Amino acid sequence: MRAKLTGHDTFPLRYGWLYKAVNHLNSGGKLQTSKEDETQQAIIRLGVGKNMVNAIRYWAESAGLLYSKRKQSNIDYFTSKNGNYIFNEKTGKDPYLEHLGSIWLVHFWLCFNEDEMTSYRYFFNIFNGEYFEKQVLLAHMSDDLVKLTPSDSSVNNSTIRKDIDTFLNSYSKKHIAKAGDEEQFRSPLTELSLIQESGKNYYLSDLNSKSDLPIEIFIYALLKFVQKESLLSKVSKVNFKSLLLDPLSPGRIFRLSEQGLGEKLDAAQNYSNGRISWLDTSGLRQVSVDSAYLNQEQVVLDSYYEGASNV
Repeated sequence: MRAKLTGHDTFPLRYGWLYKAVNHLNSGGKLQTSKEDETQQAIIRLGVGKNMVNAIRYWAESAGLLYSKRKQSNIDYFTSKNGNYIFNEKTGKDPYLEHLGSIWLVHFWLCFNEDEMTSYRYFFNIFNGEYFEKQVLLAHMSDDLVKLTPSDSSVNNSTIRKDIDTFLNSYSKKHIAKAGDEEQFRSPLTELSLIQESGKNYYLSDLNSKSDLPIEIFIYALLKFVQKESLLSKVSKVNFKSLLLDPLSPGRIFRLSEQGLGEKLDAAQNYSNGRISWLDTSGLRQVSVDSAYLNQEQVVLDSYYEGASNV
């Protein structure tokens, strides 16, 4: 794992940026900033400054909506399957993030990554605090990054602090636009209410049932996690505790309580007609996924958007 604490230029994610990144690339635009003419074209077409071009690319790439290929000394960016699935202006399921499930999905994509460590991935996958001070989060992350990214000597407290500030500015309810502010300056991630300000430099991120998390998005995350686990164990079963506490698990990424995870698993069992099932008996809580259902995460997403479009 390597640290990825820069690239956003301290800009939190904003509404419209992911749409702009995907469709700018699809229309033949470029997002790298090494060539001045391409940079100026991106500034004009995206309607933002140079640093914001960098930030747009950062957030879209971090969410897995873009991927890069190096060609000699240049890096070219391309739209991924996930990027087109949601944000393509012609075929995308929800290019303007009108459905809350799409924002939950973007959040999952941002955090389901074990290759590059960012402050939000650290918080949602490793940090255990529910009520915390920013300085305490900084201290914990600084200590843990020494173990998590041992080969990366570029990490320092100043860089970590800026990344944490950007993370909190993207997720915290305190950054919802005030009356009169323009909607595009809000981060869509604040809609999830995963983090709330609770006094100066104090924050609350409680564990609960996340009643507004659509069951299809939960199942998508569950299947992705079990797929990852099954590569190691060769079986499509996972311990309840792993689903609740392990890095990259739905319990971690969605900040579910133990009761909340149980409720989501009950709903998933009903939704899947038993193809996802779980036992909760004395001393054993285990979740099983039918092997024929294990790779149906895209079908589940399609079902969500079919239902959402009919509302």
